[in-house]
Amino acid sequence: MKPFAKSKKDDYTIVVGCGRLGANLANTLSDEAGSVVIIDADKDAFRKLSPAFSGLALAGDATLLNTLHDAQIEKATAVISVTDNDNTNILVAQIAKKLFGIQHVIARLCDPERECVYQEFDIDTICPAALSMKEIGKLLGTFEYEEGAA
Repeated sequence: MKPFAKSKKDDYTIVVGCGRLGANLANTLSDEAGSVVIIDADKDAFRKLSPAFSGLALAGDATLLNTLHDAQIEKATAVISVTDNDNTNILVAQIAKKLFGIQHVIARLCDPERECVYQEFDIDTICPAALSMKEIGKLLGTFEYEEGAA
């Protein structure tokens, strides 16, 4: 995974999914002075955003091209899909990477066994289950978690 440089004023990030992870990510990116758009199908999900959030909240289905055009995806420097649905995340990531040529595309992976699909499409992933297993193993000092072992 290539590191993403600290946010700058010309950064334009689209976050898909306004659950706990997406909202916290959008709030942090907004605080760093970058431009942020967060998309969620449920407009009530935006209640999780901080009152200081200075980005745009867009209610819609991020797997639809009209929604992505409304979010001005063609201007995005990064697209991060962190819904709780692997199919949605992979589809959004593929659209961003293949149709719009976005270089920094990151997708949340709920099921670690599906990692091969993301690797096939050259999409960077973050897997909370795998990260948690690694940390628990370190804290217990009793086992080391290996990728794909979940």
